[in-house]
Amino acid sequence: MATAYWPDGREETGSGFWSAGHKPTLIAAFLYFDLAFMVWVLLGPLAPEIARTLHLTAAQKGLMVATPTLAGAVLRLVNGLAVDRIGPKRAGTISQVIVIAGLLFAWGVGISSFAGTLALGVILGFAGASFAIALPLASRWYPPEHQGKAMGIAGMGNSGTVFASLFAPMLAKALGWNAVLGLACIPLSIVLVAYLAMAKDAPGTSAPRRLIDYLQPLKQADAWWLMAFYAVTFGGFVGLAASLPIYFTEAFGLTIVMAGTCTAACVFAGSLVRPLGGALADRIGGVKTLSLVYLVAAAALAGVSGAPTLGSALGLFVVAMLALGTGNGAVFQLVPQRFRAEIGVMTGLVGMAGGIGGFYLASSLGIARQLTGSFAPGFLIFAGLALAAAMALAAIKGRWRATWDAAAAGVRI
Repeated sequence: MATAYWPDGREETGSGFWSAGHKPTLIAAFLYFDLAFMVWVLLGPLAPEIARTLHLTAAQKGLMVATPTLAGAVLRLVNGLAVDRIGPKRAGTISQVIVIAGLLFAWGVGISSFAGTLALGVILGFAGASFAIALPLASRWYPPEHQGKAMGIAGMGNSGTVFASLFAPMLAKALGWNAVLGLACIPLSIVLVAYLAMAKDAPGTSAPRRLIDYLQPLKQADAWWLMAFYAVTFGGFVGLAASLPIYFTEAFGLTIVMAGTCTAACVFAGSLVRPLGGALADRIGGVKTLSLVYLVAAAALAGVSGAPTLGSALGLFVVAMLALGTGNGAVFQLVPQRFRAEIGVMTGLVGMAGGIGGFYLASSLGIARQLTGSFAPGFLIFAGLALAAAMALAAIKGRWRATWDAAAAGVRI
């Protein structure tokens, strides 16, 4: 039987998911995450136009779209610490204000150099770091048996990448890519107001500790394993989301708008299944779910490396994104089962690892293109990483099931 804790301090008991938490906060976490993710990958859909204007090389394009991912990875750890010290609602507000201010400045002043795109990428990293805020904001309201669904719904905010892929290229074509930076501030501001009105920090959270105490999970191997697994699932998802507009324009000669539409289809598939991945992990266990995910993703990405047509490449990318999106939900079914008391910092650490994985994939695709004239080596190496993750999971799953408290309590892992 689940217990829901409401802002006025009363408790309500129920066995269903919707009676086991705080719906306005869950919705606010999703909206905040959704719009933050939209602007986090904004440079990806705009990359073909920015590269044409600033005369960027293939490697520079790869680094440009990967920089927000790397900055978001580092800042996720910072936000994870902030969540545990000042609460997720306040941390989210500060982060969102920084992103809006940075976009307004970039729009007003204009970006005229490669260095300028990298500086903007660092600011957009604050949007990517929203992951370490939205997920603890939602998670702390829900009991262990509903963690997969709660984290999946909040995490489905990565669907914001669909909006960036669909609308940014069209707006850039009509108004210029710099105007898109200013226009993005409008929905961000609206959602910030809704977030302030709807989100509430869960009661009963632990008192702030010394900064060094937050890094205690890193002394345990399980933290590193969870970080590694998420580096593959989320790293693959966000790395592809940032890179596919470049891939489709260069590999198949698509226009920026058509490339954005194809990217949106792939990203939508991966975003849609994230809560389903969490729910599936609640039902059959995160380990079983992830094992299947890695095998499917590896096969699809290996197939992409030799895909001869747009249709075959698009189909394989959709399959890969479906697998990776499911894996994102599955990893975050496991994290609170093992580190519930440290969920804020663990969300930051695991999210940081996912961002590093995305940075690697996006930048390596650009480097592979420049050195070999093909994206194939980048896809093949990442497929190999997915296979390695599957083998590592097979090796440690027995120990997890034997030693985790959640498994002993009957929760599927």
